[in-house]
Amino acid sequence: MSAPGMLIERPSVPGGTGGATGGGTGGSGNMVCQLLLAVLCGAYATGAAVGWGSEQMALVMGDFGLSAAALAAAVSCFLYARTRGSRFRPAWLLFAFSSAMAAGGNAVWGWYEVVLDRDVPQPSLADLFFLLFAPPAIVGLLVLAKRPVTRAGWICLALDSWLIGGSLLTLSWSLALAHTARFEGESVARAALSLAYPLLDIVLVSMVLALHFRRSQANKSAVHTAIAALALTVLCDALFTSPLLREHYRSGQLLDAGWFAGSLLLAYAPWGANRTTDAPAPPRGPRQPTRPIAGSLTALTPYLAAAVCTLGILYNVIEDRTVDRVVVFTGCTVVLALVVRQGIMLLDNIALTHELAQKENHFRSLVQGSSDVIMIAAPDGVLRYVSPAASGVYGREADELIGSELASLIHPDDLGGVVHEVRRFLAAPPSQEPTTRIECRFKSGTGEWLNVESTVNRHQGGLIFNSRDVTERVRLQAQLQHNAEHDPLTDLPNRALFTQRVRQALSGRRAGDAGTAVLFIDLDGFKGVNDRLGHQAGDELLIQAARRLQDSVRAGDTAARLGGDEFAALILGDGSRDQSAREQRVQEIADRLRLTLSQPYRVEGQEVRVAASIGVAFAEAGISAGDLLRNADLAMYRAKAGGKNRVELYAPQMQADVVRRTELATRVRTAAQDGEFVLLHQPVVDLATGRIAAVAAQARWRSAQGILFTPAEYLRVAEDAERAAEVGSRLLEEAVEQAAERAGLGHHAPVSVRFPARKLVDRSMPLGTIEALLTKYELPSGSLIIELSDSDPRISFDELERRLATLRRFGVRIALDGFGSGYAAINALRRLPVDILKLDRGLVEGVVESARLHKITSGLLRIANDLGMQSVADGVDVPEQVLALRAMGCTHGQGMAFSGPLDEYRLRRALVREEFPVPGGAALPALTGGSLSGTLTGAVPDTLSAARAVPDTLPGVLPDALPGTVPDSLPSTLPGMRSPHPLRSHNETRVPPT
Repeated sequence: MSAPGMLIERPSVPGGTGGATGGGTGGSGNMVCQLLLAVLCGAYATGAAVGWGSEQMALVMGDFGLSAAALAAAVSCFLYARTRGSRFRPAWLLFAFSSAMAAGGNAVWGWYEVVLDRDVPQPSLADLFFLLFAPPAIVGLLVLAKRPVTRAGWICLALDSWLIGGSLLTLSWSLALAHTARFEGESVARAALSLAYPLLDIVLVSMVLALHFRRSQANKSAVHTAIAALALTVLCDALFTSPLLREHYRSGQLLDAGWFAGSLLLAYAPWGANRTTDAPAPPRGPRQPTRPIAGSLTALTPYLAAAVCTLGILYNVIEDRTVDRVVVFTGCTVVLALVVRQGIMLLDNIALTHELAQKENHFRSLVQGSSDVIMIAAPDGVLRYVSPAASGVYGREADELIGSELASLIHPDDLGGVVHEVRRFLAAPPSQEPTTRIECRFKSGTGEWLNVESTVNRHQGGLIFNSRDVTERVRLQAQLQHNAEHDPLTDLPNRALFTQRVRQALSGRRAGDAGTAVLFIDLDGFKGVNDRLGHQAGDELLIQAARRLQDSVRAGDTAARLGGDEFAALILGDGSRDQSAREQRVQEIADRLRLTLSQPYRVEGQEVRVAASIGVAFAEAGISAGDLLRNADLAMYRAKAGGKNRVELYAPQMQADVVRRTELATRVRTAAQDGEFVLLHQPVVDLATGRIAAVAAQARWRSAQGILFTPAEYLRVAEDAERAAEVGSRLLEEAVEQAAERAGLGHHAPVSVRFPARKLVDRSMPLGTIEALLTKYELPSGSLIIELSDSDPRISFDELERRLATLRRFGVRIALDGFGSGYAAINALRRLPVDILKLDRGLVEGVVESARLHKITSGLLRIANDLGMQSVADGVDVPEQVLALRAMGCTHGQGMAFSGPLDEYRLRRALVREEFPVPGGAALPALTGGSLSGTLTGAVPDTLSAARAVPDTLPGVLPDALPGTVPDSLPSTLPGMRSPHPLRSHNETRVPPT
């Protein structure tokens, strides 16, 4: 078979034994009954053929044997009518009564011949019983027949019965009944009796033939068997009434075998024949449509009747007989009945034709007016009908499609799925799955492939396709799916699709390929572009970056935008087993991406530069997509923390750091509520005289476990900026309050508070906070020094300058912290009202060892002196640094060379002493943060050793105030978490920035 034929070929249904098994025990019992019936009938026919062995036995079997068979039929039909309630119950009761009459007639006949041993008189009681046999049987046949639903149907039934009966009467009258009616010397009763038998038989035969084609479909086997039994009985009656047989008839002859078989067959009909209807017929293969034989015979019935009537008349003509008036009258009535019947049939056909035309027009209008295309495919796959809607849907005329192969119109990629679905549909039972839906691509007149959805139904071995164009719907669904899986700005895959592709890369044939890697990319400096140029320029930069990223990855890899300025790339492995080669390959790809993304961008006529921090994580055996993405994210954040614009490979230690950071962040969020933050002060000493010129406030967090953390350690994990701002405001107020208390006691050393510059211009912070604190606690003018600790270039210098000018009017002095470490320091020095320059620790710690740092520091100090500013060196830890800085012109110093951070009690004791010894001509005594209880005399031992000894000699001094103590206490709780600048761990931000 060709491909189109294969498309809708109906597969053979396995099985076919359902009918045999459906009968079960009933089928075998039915066969036994049929065999027993055949044996009884055969035995009776054999006995009748041989004369039963004696004349007396022949009379007994010919009379009482027939009576017993008829009685059995009567009892059988009566019992069936009593046990089975249906609309056919009256028919079986009538058949039981008819058989009972036959049994009574044979019994009376036997009474005369066997018991009384004399001939049966004519007429007799037996004739009455025999005459009552036919009417109940005729009425019973009417009950079994399918009743007409219209008045014309009843008239046609009567006319059909008369056509058959009249034709048989004409033929019978011509052959025998005319001779019987002319018996001379016989009484009227005998003559009437002689005519009654054949006339009733004719009526019964007429009803049998007329109702044979109108039988009901219910209980067909039982009805067929009953009709056959009555037909056999009527045939024997017809033979008995013929003059040739009646003159020589004797009871027990072979003719009685027909009556006997008819009675037993009627007894068997309601029981044995009914069982076979319960078993389903075995399924058969598809058959070619054939013309209904029953319908053809029904249509020919009137013409056959007229032919029989004509034969009766021709018989008289051939025999040179005078045509009898009965034959003429009967023939005329038959012809009249035929004309009337044909007239009724003509009117009925006209009405049916008109109704059919209306329905045809109705359905044609529905089909032609429908926007769906209706196609009928023959069993060989050729289109036999296509509705006119094809021109509007497919762009092809219906006549062009008719005769073409359905398979040639379907897209080759969809043909296999369509064939599979059609075969599955045809194999399914129609009652369970009357229709199915198929969606495929259909070739249009322009050569374009349209998405078509079809509802498929069965039709005479073929299929009916009700098709509609759903191309726009499919395109919309595809667009919605694309939008759901892609970033609307860059059209790159979004996080959901990227995660799905990572999951696919970790499964299937690529599972376990350690060469597969995920890259997380963050654009450093993108926020500055947004702030300076606006979000539209930022979007344009993201589009260009996405284009560069897409062009840089390989064809099989995936580039995605995860959100904001974060991108990602999935690098598929090549199956290599060399780990170093895999890492080198991915490292090269990541470096190339970093360089590509760091090239200048042209945005709105300006050249913009951003960098890229990239984290790389490799797939491992058994790793999930979520874990792989998390690892790449951790590596990316480590790259940003390590200086940005670099590539960082994931290491397991990163996850442990995150866990520890999370735990610490949770503890920091509750520290402020629990009052665990404390304020310490470190003296700022005049390098020339050793007097305490000011004190620097420093915040510390003492955890519930007794561990002391500096701001550099806990603020890096305090992700809650609002909480950090709350802590900073609280410590600022505490520093002002304590300074006011010290001033009231006569200690007028100013307090220095480190304050982020961005917080001063933060609009979310009330502008009068610092001024309100000065007024509230009546702090004298010049007692508060604000150290600007921020060099963010995004801060507006104009706004910051106005804010600092306002503070100076309240007597607040301004210090520039970390001078020499930021690229904006010179610009700040040029524009901002600064009183004090505070040198960065990075310069102070190497001022003795490094000649270059010595020159740089010396130059910065000259600038401060030329501008008339005081200078403070932060992180002065050894006497050599004091000597070097003083020689360069530095005015003040702060560090472990004089004292570490002190609590309020220790600070006031130090202020009472007022000064610290400074290195000069004499040896310096051991005066550190814990030496305030001693005198200011004596030699100066190793400062660091003395500082480490303070916790043992001065209870109450915080151990973190000494170098080395905080790092020694951290490893048990925060391994790997150190300040970015190790020398600033004990002297970090005093007030936490937001």
